[in-house]
Amino acid sequence: MTAVAPSTRLGVTVIFGTRPEAIKLAPVIATLSADGRFSVRVVSTGQHREMVREIIGPLGIQLDVDLDIMKPGQSLNDIILAALSRLDVLYRDHRPDIVVVQGDTSTAFAAALAAFHHKIPIAHVEAGLRSHDRWHPYPEEANRRMVSALADLHFAPTRKAAANLLAETAPAESIFVTGNTVIDALKLALSVETPTTFQIEPERVLVLITLHRREAWDAQDQDGSNVLANILRGIREAATDHPNATFVYPVHRNPRVRQVAQDLLGGLPNLRLIDPLPYFEFIGLMARSKLIITDSGGIQEEAPSLGVPVLVLRRTTERPEALQSGWNVLVGTDGADIRAAITAELRINRLRPSSIPCPGPFGDGRASERIRDALWAFGNRSGGRPADFVENGTG
Repeated sequence: MTAVAPSTRLGVTVIFGTRPEAIKLAPVIATLSADGRFSVRVVSTGQHREMVREIIGPLGIQLDVDLDIMKPGQSLNDIILAALSRLDVLYRDHRPDIVVVQGDTSTAFAAALAAFHHKIPIAHVEAGLRSHDRWHPYPEEANRRMVSALADLHFAPTRKAAANLLAETAPAESIFVTGNTVIDALKLALSVETPTTFQIEPERVLVLITLHRREAWDAQDQDGSNVLANILRGIREAATDHPNATFVYPVHRNPRVRQVAQDLLGGLPNLRLIDPLPYFEFIGLMARSKLIITDSGGIQEEAPSLGVPVLVLRRTTERPEALQSGWNVLVGTDGADIRAAITAELRINRLRPSSIPCPGPFGDGRASERIRDALWAFGNRSGGRPADFVENGTG
């Protein structure tokens, strides 16, 4: 691992483009910005412009650069090419000591690749997650592996993620088990007074749904039927089976997802299709839920700390710690299996945690502090190493 040249202040450029990246990097940015040893530059590629601003605005984070790469009908290659071109200019004109990227998005991969070409050290937040199937999730599994190949610092959320990196021959001294910054963000969200625009009767059982994964849009099951349609049919049948529960689905803005959701779920009296909610309000809805049905990675991490069970509607997960915790169940994409799993979970009377966030496998809310300390040690050759996060008996 090659350290950067020591300086009075460590110049850190933090790059994100999507809502999940903004959620998970916001506490990192806040922690670094509050420390006078760092000079922080915040860059968005513009993949999810409005949703990103909704996250960072309430936390007082300002964008220094918006690369504005998004255009209607772009392919994945279009996104990466546009990001690479503009990041090349950015790094040339304003060379940081280190670039920080998060997760598995096209933005993360492009930002890391462009930094590598400029020989700028790269720090990867949420490193080491693996499903071991490069097509699930697509393209995220491949993106994450490629960022790992380029990174100088790997901030693994769990011991299992660190073990994945070691198995791929990442140097042990480059790996830090920090916990996941999503728990830092969750603690922030729970501390913020948020107006509620979405109302649900307090006596009703709430089932929350989120679905957005790219691999479900056009994928086919073994019988040739559409995966997303099969999932939604299973949810529709479960909602019909449980008229005393209210199913709420904030529908992803992608028109392909919205159309099939309206076609298959519209018209049910106890199933409400709504627009995506602001993050802080959405966390409140998660905490209020009896059950969450999702294909989201972030929700798999957040829900255990909220004490809410999750049915994961995917074939694989790169977050096995959530399964081991007992809060998450990998259900798959078959409609009949989904219907049965929803019914089984709604029959269980789980005790709600007395306070949240409760202990979970993904963090204690101090991941950003560990990342700050590791960045400073790397940038100044201090030789110090922050203590690793240790999960609660998992990972």
